[in-house]
Amino acid sequence: MNKNKRQAYAVNIHAGKKAVASSWGTGRAVARIPRVGGSGTSRSGQGAYGNMCRGGRMFAPTKIWRKWHKKINSTQKRYAVASALAATAVPALVMARGHVVDEVPEIPLVLENAVENTRKTSQAKDILAAVGAIEDVDKAANSKQIRAGKGKMRNRRYTLRRGPLVIYASNDGVEKAFRNLPGVELCCVDRLNLLQLAPGGHMGRFCIWSKAAFEKLEEIYGDDGKRIPLASMMNADVARIINSDEVQSVVRAAKLPNKKYTPKANPLRSIEALEKLDPYRAEARRAESRALAERIKNKEATLAKKRKAKADRQKYKAAGKAYFEKVSQQGDVCAEGFAIE
Repeated sequence: MNKNKRQAYAVNIHAGKKAVASSWGTGRAVARIPRVGGSGTSRSGQGAYGNMCRGGRMFAPTKIWRKWHKKINSTQKRYAVASALAATAVPALVMARGHVVDEVPEIPLVLENAVENTRKTSQAKDILAAVGAIEDVDKAANSKQIRAGKGKMRNRRYTLRRGPLVIYASNDGVEKAFRNLPGVELCCVDRLNLLQLAPGGHMGRFCIWSKAAFEKLEEIYGDDGKRIPLASMMNADVARIINSDEVQSVVRAAKLPNKKYTPKANPLRSIEALEKLDPYRAEARRAESRALAERIKNKEATLAKKRKAKADRQKYKAAGKAYFEKVSQQGDVCAEGFAIE
């Protein structure tokens, strides 16, 4: 529904097409995009018109005959307004929407008809301060800041949170009195606006009613007025209905949940599962595990003993080799000389 106030926009139909260009055709080893004619300038021979070309048009140029607006059924809009009105009477929804209503005596807030005769903004501020609604106006005023993006250059320079919505039956000056307050909006009860009752699709707008406007709702949505959605339940306390004696006496007893079985253990991996099947095999596996642990525990001592024995053998062998080499040496008979007799 918020799209129905959009204005059409499109690019110029001649944008990117003002150059005089034609394709060179095939056989020249270049793309068949239209190219600017002539010579003696850098522009000649450049591609034109295409969205991939410099100075060309955009892809799929926007048109003003796009479908800008969204048709909504009248009954659907009427039901939405009725639902948004009901949400304004729920304090939890009003506070969840961000309104500051801690000092407000009641929700919905209904004031005397004299509020419609207010003509000065100073009087309007006094009225809001008297009923504790001025804090919500201050919250909206303090939220004013410059918009991010290009909207600030398009007459949408500032953003502002929503404040109270003043609903009246007859405009005897109330419009001029409240319209200058930041965040405050006004609406006639005969022309209730869904975009004001639920801005951004979030229901729970803080509404200030005049007595005449509040009483006129009975005329608008009464027996002879507009049709509104019927309540799905007269009593919304579902837990109380289900647990009542009338309902519990006819319903079936609660079903017990299915018994959950523990997953079956694999006896090849679990000794406990193996013990249930074969206690002797389980004890043998435990003994094997103990022996393995003992071997791991004594591994260092065993290796040290073996290394020492090997070193002793190598030492003994080396001594034997040295002795054998010594006794095997051949002496020189002429080393000390000899005499022939």
